[in-house]
Amino acid sequence: MADRKNQADLSATEKRDFVDAVVQLKKQGRYDEFITTHNAFIMSDTDSGERTGHRSPSFLPWHRRFLLQFEQALQSVNPSVMLPYWDWTVDRSPRSSLWADSFLGGDGRAGDGRVTTGPFAFGGGNWPMNIRVDGRTFLRRSLGVGVRELPTRAEVDSVLALSTYDASPWNSGSSGFRNQVEGWRGPNLHNRVHVWVGGQMTTGASPNDPVFWLHHCFIDKLWADWQRLHPSLGYVPVTAPQGVVGLRDTMKPWNDVTPEDMLDHTKFYTYR
Repeated sequence: MADRKNQADLSATEKRDFVDAVVQLKKQGRYDEFITTHNAFIMSDTDSGERTGHRSPSFLPWHRRFLLQFEQALQSVNPSVMLPYWDWTVDRSPRSSLWADSFLGGDGRAGDGRVTTGPFAFGGGNWPMNIRVDGRTFLRRSLGVGVRELPTRAEVDSVLALSTYDASPWNSGSSGFRNQVEGWRGPNLHNRVHVWVGGQMTTGASPNDPVFWLHHCFIDKLWADWQRLHPSLGYVPVTAPQGVVGLRDTMKPWNDVTPEDMLDHTKFYTYR
């Protein structure tokens, strides 16, 4: 079982092993499969109109399964690797160790946003943009340009205090924890971080930037924190209207997992 840690607490060896495993998945072509899946399922299935990855109650269990599969892929390369999380309420600056040349690399350059440092810089040859939505062949970032400030701890705490998981109409206009942590209402947590990073993180192909996994790992931790704070509250809706995933409905693209299957993260990993 993986023990997921704050990226700020990783040793130099743990950071290197994580980066090496990510790069290896890219070389094998397996990394791009995750990008394709995310880009296809973040909004809706074209046949049924079912919302899965975003703007729906299934946003959190869908990404929990998605992250778990990616973590398992990393562990097929190196069994010691786990997904770290980026606590952006603490590491709030482009100068944070997260963006070091030895870890995720730094900001994009002026003009085109091209990342020129670190293991995912185009010049290193390890990180071509094979799945593109904007025509660019290189990883791009513009840290703090699209929005100046990352969410604060006080804003996170205000969302964790909410006593409803989700509510009708089960979309971007809903009240409750899911929609506020996603960022369509309230202090804007998840969405704001994507915009703060910029570049490919603002597109459906956001996993092109490996920081995607650390960001979503923290979102998953926040869900785990909310579950701990509100043990009597659960996923809703249990029975869903058309186009929404209910508690025991299967989630695409897997068709073998439901939100109910993903409620207890401790079956798969823990958080430090």
